[in-house]
Amino acid sequence: MPNKYKAYTLQNFQNLPQIQKLPEEVQFAIQVVGNVYPFRTNNYVVEELINWDNVPHDPIFILTFPQKDMLIPVHYDKMASVINNKNATPQEIKETANQIRLQLNPHPAGQMEKNVPHLNGKKLGGVQHKYKETILFFPSQGQTCHAYCTFCFRWPQFVGFDNLKFAMREVDTLIQYIKQHPEISDVLFTGGDPLVMKTSRLATYINALLEADLPHLHTIRLGTKSLSYWPYRFLTDPDAEALLQLFRKVIQKGKHLAFMAHFNHPQELKTEAVQKAIARIQETGVQIRTQSPLLAHINDQPEIWIELWKKQTQLGCIPYYMFIARDTGAQHYFGVSLGRAWDLFKSAYQQVSGLSRTVRGPSMSATPGKVQILGVNEIGGEKVFMMQFLQGRDPNWVMQPFFAKYDEKATWLDELEPFGDSSFFFEESKVDIPE
Repeated sequence: MPNKYKAYTLQNFQNLPQIQKLPEEVQFAIQVVGNVYPFRTNNYVVEELINWDNVPHDPIFILTFPQKDMLIPVHYDKMASVINNKNATPQEIKETANQIRLQLNPHPAGQMEKNVPHLNGKKLGGVQHKYKETILFFPSQGQTCHAYCTFCFRWPQFVGFDNLKFAMREVDTLIQYIKQHPEISDVLFTGGDPLVMKTSRLATYINALLEADLPHLHTIRLGTKSLSYWPYRFLTDPDAEALLQLFRKVIQKGKHLAFMAHFNHPQELKTEAVQKAIARIQETGVQIRTQSPLLAHINDQPEIWIELWKKQTQLGCIPYYMFIARDTGAQHYFGVSLGRAWDLFKSAYQQVSGLSRTVRGPSMSATPGKVQILGVNEIGGEKVFMMQFLQGRDPNWVMQPFFAKYDEKATWLDELEPFGDSSFFFEESKVDIPE
């Protein structure tokens, strides 16, 4: 059991004995793609999760180490040529990477334009308020991760684009905003990963919420990959017990603490460390919900999801969402067609017990809201997608079914055409960001 966290980045990953055994072209591809997307992993991922006998096909290796095809050929060749140029300066490498990044839809689903609210005329750069009941908070000290997922739709948070980064230190401002919006019942700490913060720092935020006069605030959520990438956060880290005590305090104060865990493959659930960590968290009264996108090259087989949901349920976790990979970054690499996503979800869902059927999906977190595919059917001889909103910018959209023409190649909502009308009903509505 590691007693100390060790990170591997572009600066030192080639020191790993496992990497040194890989072909030079694979090592070079990691360097090229890792200069565009954020790259970071750690000793737990390297030593306990990745099966190096199965590299480069191992799902956790693909999940954490950049792959050549995660950049389209024109972008890869452009980045590779700069890195191969021995006279290129670090600034030139950075500028080339930024040129490519700006072409990768860095903040999908209107995050910058539609989700950021204002308080007394001031834009809150570390908050998103898309759905009425839930506010997302990005604590400044939590805008990194124990390891970066190669599919991450929040990759702009970690590549030095300050004008594209969500972050805020002022918890008092958050509290003031919540007080002005009694419809808010849930605060979601997100990032990055809020559990990279020391317990003392996280406690300053959570204690402030608990001590404020917020009777309408019922739930504090923690969006985190820490169980997958560093379960020792809850076992042997110096402040592990203090963190668990903080969880207990939230429960004792009458608030619900929801631990939103990200597990993308059953491999992440098999170590002794993660199973012990899950048990320790549950002993505090915290509820663990699990979610993941559907990802080509990693988990795009029904058998994988069956095993994932069954194992989560066995460990007392609650399967929550299967997402569609967002239309940003390496979606061309990870994306699965909507038709195939539905077939896969249906097949897996049919083969698990009712306790695992708490999961909802396949769901797209698109600009208007969370859109769930309900099935594929025929109307008047024409094949259609049946869909509904699980969440919407306008709450009146939720659970309202609608239809789209079937498109076997479509991977996202904006690639679909409405069926039976000239536009989707939600396209005609304009919902303002709360002030």
